[in-house]
Amino acid sequence: MAVKRGACRNRRGGAALHKKQGTPANMRTYLVVIDETIEAGVALRFATRRAAKTGGTVQILAIVEPVEFVAFGGIQATMETEAREHAEELVQSAAGTIVEETGVQPSILVRTGKAIALIREILAEDPNIAALVLGAASVGAPGPLVTHFAGVEAGSLPCPVMIVPGGLDNEALDRVS
Repeated sequence: MAVKRGACRNRRGGAALHKKQGTPANMRTYLVVIDETIEAGVALRFATRRAAKTGGTVQILAIVEPVEFVAFGGIQATMETEAREHAEELVQSAAGTIVEETGVQPSILVRTGKAIALIREILAEDPNIAALVLGAASVGAPGPLVTHFAGVEAGSLPCPVMIVPGGLDNEALDRVS
C-alpha cells in the first residue's frame, strides 16, 4: 500500500497544518522512543540532527509501562503517578536540549501502556511520521523494540525504521545524520 505524502494542501497551495502538532502536514517527522538508556540518547541525537538538516521535526515518545497490580490501590496510584512524572521530566529535559542545540522544536508524547502496541498506534495515527528511529545497544543483543520492529513487523510498518548504532560518538552522529 503506497502512502502519498504531502497531499494535504490549503487553498492557497501552501502546506496545510497538521491539527495535532500544528506543523505543516507534509513536514517529515522522526519518531524517537526515549528512556534513560545510552542508545535512546544516540537515537534522539541522530533524529534531531537529521530533522534539522531536512527541515523536519522530532516527536519524542516516553512510555510509562503499566504498573503490575498492587493489592493496595493507593500504593499503585502513587507508583503510576511517580512513573509518569519521571517520564515527563525525562522528555522535557531532552526537548530543552534539542531546542538549545539545534533549534528544532520537538513535540512530546507521554503515554501509558505496552510499548509495542503504543508505537504501532502512534504510527497508524500520524501519516507525517517519516521514520521510527531506534537506538541499538553498542554491545550485546538489541533491545525489545529493535528486535520487534526490525524483525516481526519490519515489512508491515507505514514508515522505515532507522536503527542507530549505540556506539557512535557525537561527531560520528553529526556526520551521518
